[in-house]
Amino acid sequence: MKGIFIVMEGPDGSGKSTQIALLKEYLDKIGCECLITREPGGTAIGEAVRKIILNPEYKEMSDVTEMLLYAASRAQLMAEVIGPALEAGKIVISDRFVDSSIVYQGIARGLGTDTVAAVNRPGIGKYEPDCIFFIDISEEEGIRRKKVQKKLDRMEQESIDFHAMVSRGYREVLSGRKEVIYIDGAAAAEQIQQQIREEIHRRIEAMRNQRQKDGPV
Repeated sequence: MKGIFIVMEGPDGSGKSTQIALLKEYLDKIGCECLITREPGGTAIGEAVRKIILNPEYKEMSDVTEMLLYAASRAQLMAEVIGPALEAGKIVISDRFVDSSIVYQGIARGLGTDTVAAVNRPGIGKYEPDCIFFIDISEEEGIRRKKVQKKLDRMEQESIDFHAMVSRGYREVLSGRKEVIYIDGAAAAEQIQQQIREEIHRRIEAMRNQRQKDGPV
């Protein structure tokens, strides 16, 4: 039985990392084997690519190069980490997945959503998220939070207009999809986590019930 593939999406500064850490803490407590990963990164190759993509010194990077680097990191992550973990029945939580590229490169960079989806398709293969938590905040609030936290990386240093396109792009791309759970990022962190845990608990119970029906392999 395949595991559960959970993705956290949202604009920069939406609080994804905080919610992922809290969710892992909860899953560990209830005895679920859980793997956390991130994009770009998650493998030795992916982390090397991450350093290139996010380096503020590489301002000359073309939009197409950026798209291809994200896709390359993602393909390696799927082959080396996410795919095998799901086949082993584990819960995988990814900080971003392909929708982030469709939004950031397809919409905000203007490369086209179909183009970005097609470039990423070979690397993703048969795997799709079982649920996507979309933490929605305004671009102004997101960047304000980032400036408080740390030095901004190359993507975070983009203009407020760019980040506004990202916010609108997420709402457009994820709207109406059954696997997407909308989260109001302006809510308290504890309230957000409670909403996430309730949704995950339902999915874990459904998976366990299915395994009981299927019986031993």
